[in-house]
Parts: sequence; structure tokens; C-alpha cells
Amino acid sequence: MSRRTERVAALIQREIGDVILKELTDVRIGFVTVSRVEVTTDMAFAKVHVSVMGTDKQKRDSMAGLTHSASYLRTHLAKVMKMRTVPRIQFVEDKNLDHGLRINEILNEIKPKPAPPAEGDD
Repeated sequence: MSRRTERVAALIQREIGDVILKELTDVRIGFVTVSRVEVTTDMAFAKVHVSVMGTDKQKRDSMAGLTHSASYLRTHLAKVMKMRTVPRIQFVEDKNLDHGLRINEILNEIKPKPAPPAEGDD
């Protein structure tokens, strides 16, 4: 990624995160974190990776709410960014958090239990 696309991606990540937190009123959107943004080199598309907490249904509902709000978010970005064209937004669920939590659970399951103290070791 070029320096410009990295700067645009960082700005989009910050702005979308703020709007989701402060302005969106869609009840379907739960606890969502914008984890990263990938912008194409021609600045036509932005893939916004989001981590969503909750049950599978809550995750689906949050993704549906975000997809529904994409045009509003793009309009907001157009007001904030000084660019000729504002990228179209596509939301993608980032499963890295779930994957990391699952690995942690497995490691805790296989972790050897400490041996009880032997009698007479006082």
C-alpha cells in the first residue's frame, strides 16, 4: 500500500469508528470495533474489517445494520475528507478476535495442572 492509501485508510478507520460509536442509531448494531481498513489503489473501494462481539445472531444483525448504514457513512466521509471521490464501503467481519479467543481456550484446556504439594514437604 502506498503512503497515501495508508493515510486514507487510517482516516476512514477513525471516522467510521467515531460515527458508529456516537451517531448511528440502528438498534441492530451492537458492540462493534473497526479493526482495520483496506483501500484499493484507485481509492474506489474501502474494505472495512470489523470485530463484532455477541452471539451469532447478534453478529449477523450488526453486520446487516452496518451494511444498511454504508451509504450514510460514505456521505459522512465525503463531508470530512477532501477528496474528489470517496471510496465505496464494504463491511467484512474480522474473525481474528474469535480465532484468538478459541486458541486461548484450547491452550487453557491443555495446560498442565500444578501438582499438589507432597506430604511432608513442610
